[in-house]
Amino acid sequence: MHLPRSTSPSAGSDQDRSGRSRRTRRTLVVLGLGTAMFTAGALGLAPGPGGSTPDGSARPSPARAEAGSVAALQEHVRRLPQDAPGWAALGMAYVQQARVTADPATYRRAEQALRVSLEREPKGNTDAETGMGALEAARHDFGASLAWARRAVSDAPYSSLAHGVLADAYTQLGRYEEAFAAVQRMSDLKPDAPALARASYTFELRGDTGQATALMERSLDASGTPAERAFARAHLSLLATESGRPGTGLRQADRGLRELPGDAALLEARGRAHQGLGHTARALDDYTAAVAVAPLPGRLLALGELRESLGDTRAARQQYAVLRAQDQVRRAGRRPADVDEILFAADHGRPADAVALGRQAVRARPFLAVHDAYGWALHRAGRDREALAEADLALALGTRSALFLYHRGMIHQALGEPAAARADLGSALRLDPRFHPLHAPRTRAALTRIDATP
Repeated sequence: MHLPRSTSPSAGSDQDRSGRSRRTRRTLVVLGLGTAMFTAGALGLAPGPGGSTPDGSARPSPARAEAGSVAALQEHVRRLPQDAPGWAALGMAYVQQARVTADPATYRRAEQALRVSLEREPKGNTDAETGMGALEAARHDFGASLAWARRAVSDAPYSSLAHGVLADAYTQLGRYEEAFAAVQRMSDLKPDAPALARASYTFELRGDTGQATALMERSLDASGTPAERAFARAHLSLLATESGRPGTGLRQADRGLRELPGDAALLEARGRAHQGLGHTARALDDYTAAVAVAPLPGRLLALGELRESLGDTRAARQQYAVLRAQDQVRRAGRRPADVDEILFAADHGRPADAVALGRQAVRARPFLAVHDAYGWALHRAGRDREALAEADLALALGTRSALFLYHRGMIHQALGEPAAARADLGSALRLDPRFHPLHAPRTRAALTRIDATP
């Protein structure tokens, strides 16, 4: 994959250029590296009620509601209940809202709105098809997301957003070359903030954090809304912190929070930076605030493990109890486990349960982070040879992740391979000396044991 060609107006196809000035800004769905690896999330602006045509140009809309406002879009469809683009815009806005609140009810409202749009306009309804793809990605049903994205791309081959949703699905399904090609196509069509963010991610996956940072900075420059800027700042913060530069990570998160106070992803990123700097009390404050906004499993696990590392086992158990309650809801919905749920079961539950969760998850979503979590579950269950195969898959693209390296290093140690263990464990600490409040000290202890062994 080569770089996005340009952010200049001259880039992109003729069809795109002709429609760009009129085109309504859209919702972006970005999969990014978080404290572990990416989970699905939507970011950006919902399409206006006018929607778009297959060539990407806007449809006429006599009464355009304010972009991104759920209330305005609700009012719009109340006044114009037959307006398919309006219902699609409302569905996309709900997807975005659900990303922030993690409220399952909002996902249901999103699907209802998008289904109404598809009933009103069953054929060629690219906005609703793309919205359904984004919705299924947010629910982590990437097979369904891929099917909707393909349908959207078929109906609107010049829709950059449809190609972005397609790329997201391919990435999570482990089809990386197809994902990179879709991101390239998206960038060629419209090298805007969403496309540049995805291009950044393709380099991050392959371990080129310098290029990933450069492209995310371009995404920040191209961002047109506080939400887009917050997304870019949060990921620039994490890229820096997880490369051993928590001071830079802290500055990025602080700047983002000045622009968008209370943003959960930025609070989490700042907490991670404080953790990297050894500012434990401030890290606790930020993680607690982020959990209060949106109690995502990864945030609950990070907060619980930080408290556990400080000896506050009672408070840690409270976080873990919330995670177990969320897991019961997940099981009731028959949804495959996410990475954090597998790791939680491996480290704080029954390893055999974690193996079962990991096996199910990797079948549905053979993504790098899922291979890592499944491998760790197998290791915790004593199945180290199988674990090593999964750990190798997690690092197959060259991703620079201290957690992945730690996991594989410990697996090598269990297999009696000290040289390989030392290499991975040492790399983990060089990359990010405080990558995890519990595992980083264990990494140092393991290296000490290896070096003390004749």
